[in-house]
Amino acid sequence: MKKLAEAGEVLPLAGRQRGRVLVVDDDVGLCELIRLHLEALHFQVDVRTSAKQALELIGSADKKFDVVVTDLNLNQSSGIDLCLEIGKVKPGLPVIIITAFGSIETAISSVRAGAYDFITKPLEFDALALTLDRAVQHYSMREELTHLRKAMATTQSFGELIGESAVMTEVFRLIERVAALSSSILVTGESGTGKELVARALHRLSEVREGPFAAINCGAMPETLMESELFGHVKGAFTDAHADRMGVFREADGGTLFLDEVGELPLSVQPKLLRALQERKVRPVGGNREVSFETRIVAATNVDLEEAVKTKKFREDLYYRLNVIPIELPPLRARGNDVLLLAQHFVKRFGKRKGQKAVQGFSPEVMERLLAYPWPGNIRELQNCIERAVAISQGEILCLEDFPERIWHDKLEAMDVAEPSTWLPMSEVERRYILKLLEYVGGNKRRAAHILGFDRTTLYRKLQQYELSGLGK
Repeated sequence: MKKLAEAGEVLPLAGRQRGRVLVVDDDVGLCELIRLHLEALHFQVDVRTSAKQALELIGSADKKFDVVVTDLNLNQSSGIDLCLEIGKVKPGLPVIIITAFGSIETAISSVRAGAYDFITKPLEFDALALTLDRAVQHYSMREELTHLRKAMATTQSFGELIGESAVMTEVFRLIERVAALSSSILVTGESGTGKELVARALHRLSEVREGPFAAINCGAMPETLMESELFGHVKGAFTDAHADRMGVFREADGGTLFLDEVGELPLSVQPKLLRALQERKVRPVGGNREVSFETRIVAATNVDLEEAVKTKKFREDLYYRLNVIPIELPPLRARGNDVLLLAQHFVKRFGKRKGQKAVQGFSPEVMERLLAYPWPGNIRELQNCIERAVAISQGEILCLEDFPERIWHDKLEAMDVAEPSTWLPMSEVERRYILKLLEYVGGNKRRAAHILGFDRTTLYRKLQQYELSGLGK
């Protein structure tokens, strides 16, 4: 690896800020050399020449750092002592110790003192930059995990429906506004996004919260039994009707009825459902009189009902009867750091089960992969992955090996560096990488910027530069 201190070169990194670094060394000249190189590599750098000055700066409210780089030998102190003191003032802040003596004993002492890493002189600044990147990411994820644990206390008003992203905040506000209304509500979204949780939240916040909550999956019932399940039947109505059955409409009388996967409802049953909703009465199969009910209706589907209406698979009049108030749930891949908030929630839930180990959280590497993975199965898939990871984990912190390979396997295609015919100019490599990444995250520019380490302005500039500005959302 090229020694940039000797070559006098730096690596341009598209202008993005890579982290806030405090450099501590009693050699003023070396401090300035490190500062100049790291600033050219787009780090924000402060320098101090003593452990006392460094601790005062770290402890002040005016400055926040992502990582500290300190020499092992300091006047009247040492980098290891400084590392121990930083652990008291700012727990978790990564410390990288630099020394001219690369002995195993020194490395062990540094790690025991809580150092994040240990590097030797002469410095290779590109290697130092990579170490700093890892440390910054590690600290960022640690801070995010701390935030997640605190945030858990503020997201319990909706029970299992958890989130603090902008899109979910809007969903919560809408739920609060419409919960007291008696109008029918249609919840839409991909499978596994938590549509039944929305229905239960609406019920808990409604005026019929003391009444029953009944649910039926309209896509999991044979067509011959659907009418009976919805409206009930009388004894002897058909071969297996050995006793009267109320049906879910009457079971939910005075409460809330949740019609899940209503888009799968057979066409033959749709007119009868429409009449029940209009008249607020049902006629049990085989019965000779109608029975009134007062039930709040919440329906849900992952089917595009407007398209189903156009193709004559769903009645238009029933669609408008159900879709008085629409609530659309976003897929998990569009919810940013809600992925980590939900993952921590599931860790807490499954970690408490009898016989399971006291799992507390997950490593920064796991957090990175949880954010990068597209979650086609949404919250249901995340829940299953966390349950599995907690079950097989050997420690308090979940690591990559505890998760299925699909979570931590990098699915982004890379060029074959062993084949010269695939070598391309760096601008073309970057263009193709951004294009592939946008495809990988479903066009979500916010997530793409997060994975790339760009701010959104830089990503938009890159998209314009590579004539990709029309892509994504």
